Amino acid sequence: MSRVALLSNPSSTGNKLLLPRVRAFCAEHADIFHYEVEQVDQIGDALKSIALVQPKVLIINGGDGTVQAALTELYQGDHFEGAPPPVAVLPNGKTNLIALDLGAVGDPIVALERVLELARTDMVDHVVSRELIALSGGGSNGRPVLGMFLGGAGLADFILYCRHKIYPLGLPNGFSHLLTALAVLVSLFLGIRAAFLPPSPANVTVSVFQHGERKGRFSLLMVTTLERLLLKSQLPTLAGSGALQLILVDRNPVVLLRALAAAFLGRLGGDHRMAGVHLERSQEIRIEGDQSSVILDGELFHARMGHPIVLKPTQPVPFLRLAA
Repeated sequence: MSRVALLSNPSSTGNKLLLPRVRAFCAEHADIFHYEVEQVDQIGDALKSIALVQPKVLIINGGDGTVQAALTELYQGDHFEGAPPPVAVLPNGKTNLIALDLGAVGDPIVALERVLELARTDMVDHVVSRELIALSGGGSNGRPVLGMFLGGAGLADFILYCRHKIYPLGLPNGFSHLLTALAVLVSLFLGIRAAFLPPSPANVTVSVFQHGERKGRFSLLMVTTLERLLLKSQLPTLAGSGALQLILVDRNPVVLLRALAAAFLGRLGGDHRMAGVHLERSQEIRIEGDQSSVILDGELFHARMGHPIVLKPTQPVPFLRLAA
């Protein structure tokens, strides 16, 4: 039995430089079973082979699309007898939100060493449960697609703007995100519409089970089951019950800045209420609107009036947290 199984996608952007180091590391450690796929549609076959070696931990090494496809196949493919092994994610991608939530930051090889170290123990104190977001509709072709972070409304537009306008410039990730944020603020504060700036968010309707619905243009729509996001900020305490955490911010630059500042300071949610910021938890969320897009862990889906995107939580899935 291999102690650790590593699933790598050489096609992901981060692996163009990282993969030779990963291969060299695996060659020095016989208790790592390393499986490489050329395309994400090969992940199902990869997990069938990985299940045969019965690893204690499954590590995913790839971008957002690789992680999302692996989680979907892991949960729905039924390749492992009984419960699947805990999942670890190497910090290899543009945003690494799932890796960050699990304490995997910095050099991916250091994170790989840490996973191998934990796999030599009983791992009891490091296995955590997270629900996944099951997305139906929006072009998911009937089979729910699983992930852990969804961005919609203006946030989806900003992500797509960064992906198509900023990343091709070849700048470092941190600087790319900063440049995108500046472009967003210029667009919101000055109301300028230009091809080199993010578009204006479309109207969207967000229906929250047992909490009613909200309609309008929002600068930020976020649904997640993660506990930690960028800037190492903890997610706020939200009202209601359910694994899906919704953060919705009105399209107002002052409100957006106040919400971001409050989140960074840990003052968003709980007893700290802010006008224009809507925070809720639920077991079901529906999103619809003409020309409105959402992005689930890097994959794009389109909401339409009368054909909503439906979000529900899955049963808990085990993950390996690297931080103490």
